[in-house]
Amino acid sequence: MAERMGFFTDTSVCIGCKACEVACKEWNDVPDDGFVFRATSYDNTGALGADTWRHVAFIEQSRVVRRQEEPPGPGERAGEPADGQEGIEGWLMSSDVCKHCTHAACLDVCPTGALFRTEFGTVVVQADVCNGCGYCVPACPYGVIDRRERDGRAFKCTMCYDRQLGGLEPACAKACPTDSIQFGPLDELRARAEERVERLRGEGRPQARLYGASPEDGVGGDGAFFLLLDEPEVYGLPPDPVVTTRDLPAMWRWAAGAALSLAGAVAVSFLSTRRGR
Repeated sequence: MAERMGFFTDTSVCIGCKACEVACKEWNDVPDDGFVFRATSYDNTGALGADTWRHVAFIEQSRVVRRQEEPPGPGERAGEPADGQEGIEGWLMSSDVCKHCTHAACLDVCPTGALFRTEFGTVVVQADVCNGCGYCVPACPYGVIDRRERDGRAFKCTMCYDRQLGGLEPACAKACPTDSIQFGPLDELRARAEERVERLRGEGRPQARLYGASPEDGVGGDGAFFLLLDEPEVYGLPPDPVVTTRDLPAMWRWAAGAALSLAGAVAVSFLSTRRGR
């Protein structure tokens, strides 16, 4: 087993250029997913999916403008919101991706072995083995994995498994101009991320925090974790993700016990019937 590799995405230096999205599509031959302008955001891809393996989320932080309606003064721009209307106060950018969970529920439910864990600790879908059952879709606690409408097969980030086999870093990390996406041994990334958080807090950013870095969280830690500048919910991330299949062993034991009890009851009833003849 090779050393576990991962992503550390530092959202504090993401500029929203979407170079990672483009590089991912080009290298992995991921189809176009529409690029439809959404009236509620400048984000033109919307969310992760079968045709979007890296997604740069634009989180526009709004404010209510409080000023008198008058011609723009020095330093003001024409067309800004009038008094009482909402405007954009700031931006949060985050390049989201599959988390490559330590305890991956998608692996638990896949009936064909299409999903497997690589020697680098990442989780990959083999499209030629996937039968399109879709069990993995609701199993993912992050809502990452999805199926393509054209053929029903599931797709998601592979952390560029083919590039790793050749000793190369994933295409998204290679293309990132600010090193917002960092790739390397997971333990080294976690240590580097802790230092980055402490530095940001020392610079007056007390809201800086890590998401998905702790092996003690509900999925055993993520192979792709993030430095956030606000609550996870602001970024569309679940605050307390859990392995959705965590209760499966107990459920199977209960089902097996119930089946044995039923079989025993049927056997007793059958023997009683025969004796009564």
